[in-house]
Amino acid sequence: MKLLRSHPRYASLDTLLRDVRACRVCDAQLPAGARPVVRASRDARLLIVGQAPGAKVHASGVPWNDVSGKRLRDWLGMTEDEFYDTSRVAIIPMGFCYPGRGASGDNPPRPECAQLWLEPLLSHLPRIELTLLVGHYAQRHFLGSRCQSSLTETVRAWAEYAPAYVPLPHPSPRNQLWFKRHPWFADQVLPMLKQRIVALFGVPPR
Repeated sequence: MKLLRSHPRYASLDTLLRDVRACRVCDAQLPAGARPVVRASRDARLLIVGQAPGAKVHASGVPWNDVSGKRLRDWLGMTEDEFYDTSRVAIIPMGFCYPGRGASGDNPPRPECAQLWLEPLLSHLPRIELTLLVGHYAQRHFLGSRCQSSLTETVRAWAEYAPAYVPLPHPSPRNQLWFKRHPWFADQVLPMLKQRIVALFGVPPR
């Protein structure tokens, strides 16, 4: 696929977000059409990078507004109000629009989003102290060759990426078997994650 040319540097995050949300580059390739879902402010200190919106998020326009999002908020010990406060949390998936269904779940995120918009967006988030990499697409992009041989091993090696990153599995109900097979995640990673959130925001674990 031809590499897309990056947009010029934006003077303000508001202008950048306006253009991101108006992006229709992949509209013809998206079965439900383009509806970019991104939230950010220059004050945000936590960045959540997931895969791509699901069908419910596409319909609502609210990121993580589904069962997976509820579990993610439980992992963080944050209420909905805290989670959706853009002065605290920026939410930028690897693909901004719902990619449609594939043979075994949703299709991969479209690559054009990261090519066009990720670097400009990150340049407007100067206060980010912690980035959560949810799923292997985000982990491969941000960690590159530092990723382990599998998502499981990358998550298990979370201490190697501290303090800037915490790699996480996707909180989807489809991953229930993974959670059962890897109890160390709940025993070791989630307590650490809640402690990091408390250190950032003073939010008590729930």
